[in-house]
Amino acid sequence: MAADLSGDRQMFQVPWGKAMMWIFLLSDTFIFGSFLTGYMSVRMSATTTWPNPSEVFALTIAGQTLPLILIAIMTFVLITSSGTMAMAVNFAYRRERRKCAVLMMATALLGAVFVGMQAFEWSKLIAEGVRPWGNPMGSAQFGASFFMITGFHGMHVSAGVLYLFVVARRVLAGRYERSGNYDIVEIAGQYWHFVDLVWVFIFALFYLW
Repeated sequence: MAADLSGDRQMFQVPWGKAMMWIFLLSDTFIFGSFLTGYMSVRMSATTTWPNPSEVFALTIAGQTLPLILIAIMTFVLITSSGTMAMAVNFAYRRERRKCAVLMMATALLGAVFVGMQAFEWSKLIAEGVRPWGNPMGSAQFGASFFMITGFHGMHVSAGVLYLFVVARRVLAGRYERSGNYDIVEIAGQYWHFVDLVWVFIFALFYLW
């Protein structure tokens, strides 16, 4: 290992780009894990009433109150984007760059839709008086936890959307076709699947607990 590192050689038959992305995702896992563990601790130790997610995140459509309908759609959109990203990676390794680029752009578009719906969710809660320092619906810690964790995740999704668009443009332009190396598409896929996986935990802890 020392000889490989000092000689700037590839170790364990894993390209440096993939290895660095895994290291980044591992560090991000610790951050999200700390946030979610802190949330669970605050939730269980709260001395005031914790808001009911089914009521807080409900939407009224055609006179009917639908609990968690927006969150269900957001989750469906993000899971669908994971599927399109997986197909993009598959087409990249089959050297079908047009299909790969289209699917990556579709993934980025779904990510943008998710961020837009999250912005709507934030604006709705803010209009109802929820703040990081206060909450008319119950425990004040709810607002601080919600905005911090969902905001941090939303920032990751937004960065991923830009990342995917840039890579998709380069794929379409034939940049990786000339080099014969499509590893960057798989690396982008690693990041996107991680973002989707984190949302599953946020969904379970914030909206179902």
